[in-house]
Amino acid sequence: MKNIRRLTQGLFLLLFLFLFIQTESKGNDELGYPVRLFLDFDPLIFVTTLLSAHAVAKAFLLSIITIIVTLLFGRVFCGWACPLGTLNNLAGSLKKQPADRQGRDWYRVKYYILTGILASAVFTLQPVGIMDPLSLLIRSFSISIYPLFNYGVRSVFDTLYSVDPLGVAAATEPVFTFLKRTVLSFEQSFYAQNVFIGALFLVVLGLNLVEKRFWCKYLCPLGAFLGVLSRFSLLKRSVSEDCTECGACSRVCQGNAAPDEKGKWKDTECLYCWNCDDACPQNAVHFGFGRTKSAASMDLGRRRVLASVFSGIAVVPFLRITPLARTNAQDPRLIRPPGSLAEKEFLKRCVKCGECMKVCTTNGLQPTLLEAGLEGIWSPLLVPRIGYCEYRCTLCGQVCPTGAIKKLKLEEKVKVKLGLAMIDTSRCLPWAHARPCIMCEEVCPTPKKAVWFEKVQVRDRQGKVHTLQQPHVDLELCIGCGICETKCPVLGKPAIAVSSVGESRSKDNQLLLE
Repeated sequence: MKNIRRLTQGLFLLLFLFLFIQTESKGNDELGYPVRLFLDFDPLIFVTTLLSAHAVAKAFLLSIITIIVTLLFGRVFCGWACPLGTLNNLAGSLKKQPADRQGRDWYRVKYYILTGILASAVFTLQPVGIMDPLSLLIRSFSISIYPLFNYGVRSVFDTLYSVDPLGVAAATEPVFTFLKRTVLSFEQSFYAQNVFIGALFLVVLGLNLVEKRFWCKYLCPLGAFLGVLSRFSLLKRSVSEDCTECGACSRVCQGNAAPDEKGKWKDTECLYCWNCDDACPQNAVHFGFGRTKSAASMDLGRRRVLASVFSGIAVVPFLRITPLARTNAQDPRLIRPPGSLAEKEFLKRCVKCGECMKVCTTNGLQPTLLEAGLEGIWSPLLVPRIGYCEYRCTLCGQVCPTGAIKKLKLEEKVKVKLGLAMIDTSRCLPWAHARPCIMCEEVCPTPKKAVWFEKVQVRDRQGKVHTLQQPHVDLELCIGCGICETKCPVLGKPAIAVSSVGESRSKDNQLLLE
């Protein structure tokens, strides 16, 4: 069973990595694979989105399969399928844990975290994406690990090509070409907070050096949710009278479920790895349907559960009592992807998974820090100076698992206003320096250009008269895609910039009154 489980874990991890790599444009405005499949099977995101937004995307009905499997076979998702659990296993294999070491009795912590998350979700806060293992893994890979991998591989092959020691470039270039076609991204991406988010992920893996599967045992809210469901599973573990309590099963238990202590076995912590069955010298451990569970009660402590509930409720106003919650005080840099719901509804659904940022063809979608307040940390915003919103791209809506970004048809998307572009005449070349420039009008993608010119005659310092075209922005036609800001030749602070004012998703955040 150990070999079968390891094979299954490897296959699920490879599937996750394959779908992750496919999460980018292949030249068409359509993704060929269900790249968000793992998120669609996540029941914790399903439940919290239902509680916070009172609605879920249809694809999340797949998470019911995970619930049914857990009710039939126990917490097998954690032990057999979760890609973060598999990575924790691999990291934990670097630590040779003493055979007689007992695990920590901290398993209740993840249930308190789960209780707080659910309490917050009831009061319309969606904090699950911060600690949900699948959101955490995809966000960490998208924003930090995968860009770092790309940068490292490209740097190595570029160095080998430029230096060409002993003529190795002839052999390395075909390898590099193969990697670009398979595992490398089309272009190198760069993200704000990549160091911070990557460091947090490495901490999660590093905890395995303290104790194997530390995250899974003590911190994972999805594991806690599936653990509660597993108490009702039909597949049960039983121990015969031949058990001598030798502790062989305890030394190989991945969930710290106390399998060697009769009457104290914690069924909610069992990952159904079957290690105890393989390790038992008396063959006293059995798994089967219809057997009686001899498990201890969860014993979470009523006061601690209530404290976690009230903490989850109290955090809602603490995160929302901020000037950013008012429309007139909203950060003008907070430009959301096309198809995003109104800000309050958006935050009720967004789980900060980073899929939309990964799939953005221009690298313009970046994780927020405090632009949307603490409630919106790591949610996506468009930074036009880095990359614009491609006029004929709808990929971000295709990968959003919760419907925070609606899936739009192309004819709908091109009409969506992300904000408005405004010209800083003190920096614009034709306005401030009597120098010709028509870049913003040239790149404007709308059928009828949103940037138009006024011909004027100006004098330079020597008194020579020049005829220039000074740009203006048509507020009715501008969709705030940001390409004019991206391409503006004025370095540093561009002469034309986009703000969220005028966005289609808000009736209040408007420049012009109806």
